[in-house]
Amino acid sequence: MPSSKKKITVDFLRHGEPEGGDVLRGRVDHPLSEVGWSQMQKAAALTAQRKLSSSTPSWTHLISSPLQRCRVFAEHLAGVTALELRVVEQWQEIDYGDWDGMLLSDWREEAGPQFKEFRRDMSKLHPPNGEAFLSFKDRVLEAWNELADFPDGSHVLVVTHGGVLRVVLPTVLGMPLNRSYPLHIPFASFSRIALSVAENKSAIEEDGGNQVSASLLFHNAAEYEGG
Repeated sequence: MPSSKKKITVDFLRHGEPEGGDVLRGRVDHPLSEVGWSQMQKAAALTAQRKLSSSTPSWTHLISSPLQRCRVFAEHLAGVTALELRVVEQWQEIDYGDWDGMLLSDWREEAGPQFKEFRRDMSKLHPPNGEAFLSFKDRVLEAWNELADFPDGSHVLVVTHGGVLRVVLPTVLGMPLNRSYPLHIPFASFSRIALSVAENKSAIEEDGGNQVSASLLFHNAAEYEGG
């Protein structure tokens, strides 16, 4: 049987700067600021009038977190590209529970002991009345694995959050998820991953027993003012 692999390109766009100041945002859902809109339209290579340009990637599928700091921009993209938007719960940010909405300065002090333990044991991160990190990881990776089901040649854009990218990118790079702090993931960070999906036994054997292999092509490639 001849080797058979399908190729899928996945772009990840983190939301831009939201309104609401320097606070921790999980399910707290501030809208994008004007700066945030500008960051995202530049990352997506839209014109100043928020229209497609010759540099805008030719996406075939659009996916977004349901939170408005992602979804509203993704809805705009759906309008200018004439693509159907899939809003998927699994791509939303971790639920920080009682920490959600705290000033970052206060949160760093309060959450510091948990994160110290988290660096040794991922099960130790469980925001009070929020979502355990291990549960968050599992739902994000479930959504990530589902991207391999897209047709050969697909170019998918996922509009999502920094915490989500701290699961996906280290997974692709083989980094420990609780040691992802060297990765810089600013507002409107734009990254691209190439998926190779083996579709028969010969192709799986060729990939060393892996059905899906992933390569990070670039990370944080967008340039914008005010970032």
